[in-house]
Amino acid sequence: MCAAALEEYCGSVFWNASYLEREDPDLPVCLEQTVLVWIPLGFLWLSAPWNLMSLCKRSQVNTKRRTKLYLCKQLVVFLLFLTAIGGLIVTLVEDFGRNSSAEKNSAVHYTNPVLFAVTWVKFSMVVKGYKTPLVQEDMWELNEVDSTSYITQRFNHHMKFELGKARIRFQKELKDKLIKTQGKSMEAPSHSNGLGKGVSQDVLMMKDDENNNKKKKKQKEDINYPNSWLVTTIYKTFKWLLIESAFFKLLQDLLAFASPQLLKLMISFTQDKTSYAWEGYFYAVLLLVVALLQSLFLQQYFQRCFVLGMKVRTALMAAVYKKALVMSNDNRKESTVGETVNLMSADAQRFNDVTNFIHLLWSCPLQIIVSIVFLWLELGPSTLAGLLVMVLMVPINGFLATKARNFQVKNMKFKDKRMKIMNEMLNGIKILKLFAWEPSFMAQVEDIRGEELKVMRKFAYLTSVSTFIFTCAPALVSLATFAVFVGVSSDNILTAEKAFTSISLFNILRFPLAMLPMLIASIVQTTVSKKRLEKFLGGDDLDSDIVRHDPSFNSAINISDGSFAWEKDSEPLLKNVSLDIKPGRLVAVVGAVGSGKSSLMSALLGEMHSTKGFINIRGSLAFVPQQAWIQNATLRDNILFGSPYEEQRFEDILEACALGPDLKLLSAGDLTEIGEKGINLSGGQKQRVSLARAAYSQADILLLDDPLSAVDSHVGKHLFDNVIGPKGILKNKTRVLVTHGISFLPYVDEVVVLVNGQVSEVGSYQSLRASKGAFSDFLDTYAKEQSNQTHSKEETIPERDDAQADSPPEDAVSFTLKRENSIRRSQRGTGSRKNSTLKPTEDIGETKKGQKLIEKETMETGKVKFSVYLQYLRAMGWWYTFWIIFIYFIQNVAFIGQNLWLSDWTNDAAAYYNITYPSQKRDTRVGVFGALGLAQGILVFLGTLLLANASVNASRILHSRLLNNILRVPMLFFDTTPIGRVVNRFAKDIFTVDEAIPQSFRSWILCLLGVLGTLFVICLATPFFTIIIVPLAVIYFFVQRFYVATSRQLRRLDSVSRSPIYSHFGETVSGLSVIRAYNHQERFLKHNEVTIDENLKSVYPWIVSNRWLAIRLEFLGNLVVFFAALFAVISRDSLESGLVGLSISYALNVTQTLNWLVRMTSELETNIVAVERVSEYSELENEAPWVTQDRPSEKWPEAGRLQFVDYKVRYRPELDLVLKGISCDIGSTEKIGIVGRTGAGKSSLTNCLFRIIEAADGHILIDDVDISKIGLHDLRNRLTIIPQDPVLFSGTLRMNLDPFDKFSDEELWRVLELSHLKDYVAGLKEELQHEVAEGGENLSVGQRQLLCLARALLRKSRILILDEATAAVDLETDDLIQTTIRKEFSHCTVLTIAHRLHSIMDSSRVMVLDAGQIVEFDSPSNLMEKRGHFYSMAKDAGITAESLTSL
Repeated sequence: MCAAALEEYCGSVFWNASYLEREDPDLPVCLEQTVLVWIPLGFLWLSAPWNLMSLCKRSQVNTKRRTKLYLCKQLVVFLLFLTAIGGLIVTLVEDFGRNSSAEKNSAVHYTNPVLFAVTWVKFSMVVKGYKTPLVQEDMWELNEVDSTSYITQRFNHHMKFELGKARIRFQKELKDKLIKTQGKSMEAPSHSNGLGKGVSQDVLMMKDDENNNKKKKKQKEDINYPNSWLVTTIYKTFKWLLIESAFFKLLQDLLAFASPQLLKLMISFTQDKTSYAWEGYFYAVLLLVVALLQSLFLQQYFQRCFVLGMKVRTALMAAVYKKALVMSNDNRKESTVGETVNLMSADAQRFNDVTNFIHLLWSCPLQIIVSIVFLWLELGPSTLAGLLVMVLMVPINGFLATKARNFQVKNMKFKDKRMKIMNEMLNGIKILKLFAWEPSFMAQVEDIRGEELKVMRKFAYLTSVSTFIFTCAPALVSLATFAVFVGVSSDNILTAEKAFTSISLFNILRFPLAMLPMLIASIVQTTVSKKRLEKFLGGDDLDSDIVRHDPSFNSAINISDGSFAWEKDSEPLLKNVSLDIKPGRLVAVVGAVGSGKSSLMSALLGEMHSTKGFINIRGSLAFVPQQAWIQNATLRDNILFGSPYEEQRFEDILEACALGPDLKLLSAGDLTEIGEKGINLSGGQKQRVSLARAAYSQADILLLDDPLSAVDSHVGKHLFDNVIGPKGILKNKTRVLVTHGISFLPYVDEVVVLVNGQVSEVGSYQSLRASKGAFSDFLDTYAKEQSNQTHSKEETIPERDDAQADSPPEDAVSFTLKRENSIRRSQRGTGSRKNSTLKPTEDIGETKKGQKLIEKETMETGKVKFSVYLQYLRAMGWWYTFWIIFIYFIQNVAFIGQNLWLSDWTNDAAAYYNITYPSQKRDTRVGVFGALGLAQGILVFLGTLLLANASVNASRILHSRLLNNILRVPMLFFDTTPIGRVVNRFAKDIFTVDEAIPQSFRSWILCLLGVLGTLFVICLATPFFTIIIVPLAVIYFFVQRFYVATSRQLRRLDSVSRSPIYSHFGETVSGLSVIRAYNHQERFLKHNEVTIDENLKSVYPWIVSNRWLAIRLEFLGNLVVFFAALFAVISRDSLESGLVGLSISYALNVTQTLNWLVRMTSELETNIVAVERVSEYSELENEAPWVTQDRPSEKWPEAGRLQFVDYKVRYRPELDLVLKGISCDIGSTEKIGIVGRTGAGKSSLTNCLFRIIEAADGHILIDDVDISKIGLHDLRNRLTIIPQDPVLFSGTLRMNLDPFDKFSDEELWRVLELSHLKDYVAGLKEELQHEVAEGGENLSVGQRQLLCLARALLRKSRILILDEATAAVDLETDDLIQTTIRKEFSHCTVLTIAHRLHSIMDSSRVMVLDAGQIVEFDSPSNLMEKRGHFYSMAKDAGITAESLTSL
């Protein structure tokens, strides 16, 4: 009926089959004018609304950018419009003109031109909208929808809801378990209402009794945290993207099955010599069209999936960051920074990778089912034989996957462990060098690395077994099917149609079958990550209600009967504390080491668990931690800390904090970039910047945790007078000052005395002196100094002293972080911060070399040099390389042989037409076919095994070269390179060398051989094809080069822009208490979003460029199919159907192989960059050799005499001298004090003794041996230093004292006794085996200092250097250390670098340094009489000649 209506509409016949049954076929006019016109127009009209929508969204159209292309398109559209109008006019004239005939034109002649006209008008608008071309700037800005803030907002919204539900479930499970256990053991715990927090522990305790250990472990895993909410959150956040991509995937899957059917028609066409030639051409074109559509859908699907993966990664990274800002201390203890950074990098990346391929979960089974249906149609029940083989493969693969997962988990553990040690080594590298401990730590790392490689080797062997199974699978499947098919009955003859259609179906099957196990394995890996993320993100937040902010209180700080503990269920550290501080008062907190002063600060900040009582704080807070936290930003940004810049206020604060003179010395003033952890500031400068930050913040309450200990005494006095004290700029604020400096106590409003975590007395200085309690005893010891200090207190500091300032790269010691801040930050990102932070001010012309401390990370550009590949192959071993390639080649030959055999076999169908097929021949056919299949599998297995061994070899060699070299690099390198950059080499780059490179190397070889094999077979079948190969290869080569270059650069940009994310994260975690105290979490979240966005800007183009490439490559592949089919049609008379089937089925496969080849080439190039980066650091210049031929005697130095002969030194070749020609003689067993303003070169002097920096000129002689002639370890082992910062490493106490196990336990106990730690250590459960946490933060700063003293006592060397070691210690500990040193080191030469003059007043001589020269050198009493530099310093410190005699 429909046809009749159309015929009426056209006025002619709609369909007539006879049109097609001739050499040059045609279609009826009516069909051409209706169906063929309406389909494309319909498509245009349907897609119109989308285009118009995007047009309306763009308010103004950019007219400037009308390109030639655009104008040409407009012209064509206009001409088309004219032809449509013309057609309409012609029809009208024909019908209504003067000589019009009676017979009118049919309706179609009117409607079509009108349709055309309207369409072209509309189309020209759309083109115009699309022609606001994207310039670079448009291109790279992220869409709102792709930006971090948008993604995070949606993710958090869903996460809140899902996590809430999970928490409720979790509570319910706990309750049920509790009820069960109560049923079993009748003594139920009384506080079952305390559910949620305290309960899980109880449950565990009870379980312990009933179950054996194994179960207990399971138990613990089950109920530690709310689980299974993450996946639903991700799904809800991104469901539309998922649904869209699923739709494209479905279309693509269905189209995939059209090709085998076309192949079947094609083969039957070559067999049937009577069919018309146009049919063949028609099939060839159809093959091309189907393939093109398939490519387009596939790329749309990939684009969406990769964007989805990127978004998931972004959401997770942002969530981890956000969580870290509010994490409770219990949670923080559980994961070191290294692990948290891992959550951000590795685990988020895992999710990214899985979401890329998540649709395969349903698409694989779908493809498998559809292929089986088609195979059944071809071969009937014998398909089942092949299917059975496949099904058997699944459990084997499953088994391998679980084994592999276990190895993976083990491997991660070793990696974490190795990274933790590396991180600590790099953070404490100065100490390793000073103590010559590198070999011990190197051995530790190498041991862990050895374990890691063992696991890797096992993992690689497993992979080779699974590869063997994969390779055998298709061969075995086709073998089983064909063998059963021909064996079942003699009527079944294998024709070319059947064989090759089934083979191309089996090829389709290969993909889902290979992918499913891989997908399942990666999903399994992701479940590990899921658990880690859920545990981290689902953990408890810091209780925001510990500290109340109730404005109705009239005191600024109020603690009423509070007890506080670091962990939820541990003993409280602060017990029954009650404090009431009125607004605007200055309160000092004093007490011995470990009495809980820093903990009190943390409690006020809300960082501790309150077991009873509460804290109320009225107003905003600022906090100065004991160890200053400095960001990697300009000095100004560090002080402003997010507040707006007000020049006058800023200047006043700089002046008050005595930073003015320092700025003059810094090359770019307050815009100088400060390195990571404040590396180019001295300890005192950092502390003053930290104080300036607090002062600038205008907070109501300032918590100052001992900011005065790290600065020289006169600077301390200046800070107290101008900032903190009663006349300072903060005089109207409430200030809580933890201090060891007694001299300040008379000027404070109130003193709080802490003893063992309890407040023993509170009151004014005078009243406490009078009450004769703990405080007055504490003071009496030091009363003498006290009385003197009070006199000089009134005097102001002479002007000229102020002008003395710190010189910038004063000793860049890596400072340990504040101990509450626990963990040392792993992966301090690869400081590729933008160099723009140094906005040079007008007066600074060229930025001088050497002014910028941290050089920008070098990023190789352009093509990876061939030598890098050779380097990797050399590390693998040439012998291995040759055999691997050879074996893979033979395997490929076997593969081609098998298929040629099959095509020959199918030709039997014609030979034995209507004759029974001889069974003997059949057996030969099946046998050879099977043997060739098996051979392939065995060869691949061998090749992969060899490759596994070779790559483990390469990994071992590359890592140990890197490690060996990094430990031999001079200290200067570590001062100018952010640690994160070095850690990155050991983490990400080594990971790439271990896991990614072997994988991509193998795939690349297999792909390359596959492509060559395919082309060979097609040329064999249709020799014509050779003509096409050359142009195709040329195009292919150019596309590939063009793409690889872009992709590689984008990849590099990606890894370089990733580093700031991690380094900012590490920085944040280490400064958590500061950020929280200032309440700046929001600002840091924003900053994190910006850094992630910067990274996304390089990821997004990378995804797009991949799609760009894929479309072009698939198009090339589709051309190969088209030409293979075309030539088969042209030369169909001379071809056997078997060969046609073979060449086309091969060609159908080539598209994917080509695609993979480029992907693999690019991946290999990208990954090989890791080798390049590792070798860059393996070839850095080393410091002097550790041991030389010229070895000093065993007993050297016996006397301990020191001579400096015109000694000059500079930190870097382009900088000025730091020590400008120092000459002096220090006799045996002399005690020398070294003093000088900050930056006078005191620390540089010690660095020179240890040859941390090498001489520019002159010598140092120790017992007449020139130290520059002997090995570094010989030198450093014979000297001892007690460094400024007590650095400890995680490991046992024993390891920290004696890493080489040289000494007996008795000796260790003796030194612990001498350093007053014996009681403490004996009181620990594991005594000497007690585990020290990362950075030693489970010991107080004082205890760490005493441990360093114990280290020095162990070494028993004749020369001891003390570097301001007593700065962070209270007076009692100070006393202990001083007496021990006087007694135990009486026979040694001792050099003391002093901040407090009291400690050196009893030295035999004092050396006064100024600007790198010795200005005075004599006994203290003589110097006091001289009234020179030393005298003025002593006067500032309140030491007079009279007090000197009384000492």
